[in-house]
Amino acid sequence: MTRRTGEVLPGVLPAGLAEAIRGTAGDIAAVLRTPVPAGRPADTAGLPVPRSTWTVGEAAAHLAQANALMADLAAGHERPYGDGTPGSLAEANEHALAGFGEREPGPLAEMITAQADAFLTAVEERDPAGLLSTPLGRMTPAVLGSYLLTHMLGHGYDLALALNRPHMLDARRVALTLPFMVQAMPRVADPAAVAGLTASYAVRLRGGGPRFGVTVTDGTVRTDHEPPSRPDCTILTEPVAFLLLGLGRIDPWPVIARGAALGWGRKPWLAPRFPRLFRAP
Repeated sequence: MTRRTGEVLPGVLPAGLAEAIRGTAGDIAAVLRTPVPAGRPADTAGLPVPRSTWTVGEAAAHLAQANALMADLAAGHERPYGDGTPGSLAEANEHALAGFGEREPGPLAEMITAQADAFLTAVEERDPAGLLSTPLGRMTPAVLGSYLLTHMLGHGYDLALALNRPHMLDARRVALTLPFMVQAMPRVADPAAVAGLTASYAVRLRGGGPRFGVTVTDGTVRTDHEPPSRPDCTILTEPVAFLLLGLGRIDPWPVIARGAALGWGRKPWLAPRFPRLFRAP
């Protein structure tokens, strides 16, 4: 079968993932290219990003660099980047930013979309069952694509918030982050938060979305794409809230208060604790 440029053959990425990656990169670029409204600072690159030490220019530069990293990984190149722990990844991010001078939103928007396209081109040539090295362990091309989408959605949300623009998260895109989120959770568990805890969770996304299970046994975290048969706590959450909670962008109590996340079962009090078991890298 002949591949056309930009086409991902069935079996390399799951249905909808390539479209979501390309669409999210385009939405982020549109946010960065937004004309500055009257009365706002003309230097949008210097605006602070909420809940972050970065400016808009730094967050956009990080996205451009990360998309380039993901494109290299999809091509099968080895790119050491921390040791997989949240602290080491944060340190690697700062080191990479220090050596990269571009901070202007326009050029960075071009880089973000170009590198997302480069990822999709490179991933076409991968064996769907093969494993690729990544900062969070070895992954299939499909999980790496889910990782790229998750990363763009998190920082895209930050940029939209900083620039007062609508964010690009929706239920369809969030569902496509689950392969990565489920695989990454044990690696980003907070040792202090899970120490001494033994609990099982069933997590479901509203609207017929995906579900998965998390089991913590005295500090050891295991995830599964199927929930446990008798969980201690079942969590039903609105998809966008799930991802923002998982990435540490919002706090759990306001989400619970407005009914966007519900918990029940033998130990319902475990529900508010769940997002705090993990540290977003």
